[in-house]
Amino acid sequence: MQGFVNDAPLSSIHYRLSGVALEQASRVFVWGHGWGQSGQVFAPMAESLPQAAHILLDFPGFGASPLPPAHWGVADYADACAALLDTLPLPGKEVIWVGHSFGGRVGVSLVARYPGKITKLCLVAAAGLKRRRPWYQKLRSGIQVAFFKTLRRLPWHLAWVERMKSRMGSADYRNAGAMRPVFVRVVNEDLAATALQIRCPTLLIYGGRDTETPPSMGEDYAHLIPQVRFLLAPDADHYSLLGAHRAIVMKWIKEFTGC
Repeated sequence: MQGFVNDAPLSSIHYRLSGVALEQASRVFVWGHGWGQSGQVFAPMAESLPQAAHILLDFPGFGASPLPPAHWGVADYADACAALLDTLPLPGKEVIWVGHSFGGRVGVSLVARYPGKITKLCLVAAAGLKRRRPWYQKLRSGIQVAFFKTLRRLPWHLAWVERMKSRMGSADYRNAGAMRPVFVRVVNEDLAATALQIRCPTLLIYGGRDTETPPSMGEDYAHLIPQVRFLLAPDADHYSLLGAHRAIVMKWIKEFTGC
């Protein structure tokens, strides 16, 4: 099953339903994917929990969902997801958010902005905090930012600047296309103050070999969120948490949620 929510000025959100019918389920998992992916990436994980209902989201700008109507930030995505959940028969049910990377950002904002809407929060390699960097990396980053800001003042160099940024930026930045302004806004948001507002039980899962959202980011989240459990998969990287190491991730999620 699949559906849309349409509530201007919010963008439409495409989603898929699996498992137990929402009306009959006592436990509902809402799956929020990472940047550049879609809800389909969670299908194997949802299938391993057949006793629950599952909502696999395509965030606006990804999968089958259209682009957001503006250059959204994390809070805009959280608001859109909250609006969608309000259209579904969820009152009285245990609602669990599982977010990977960017989906973790959205989950943090959603739980903080809408207390009580989500019962438990599972963050898998969640992004959203400033990375710990040695002084020389901070210096290099500062020089690059200052360099591009200076060049932006010269309109005749704009095309060249964009080519330079595309070459030097991350793969997600290079592949963002029309979503590039959203990507830039999102990755520059620090959710530390938002995380302090989380009041539901939270599970943090990180990979020991993750270079995109390293374990130190999970440790920082663990210091900010009151009811939290931090778990580390030593041999996993950012994406293998959903692939080769999916079994251990699901084991931990099942234990945390009582499934």
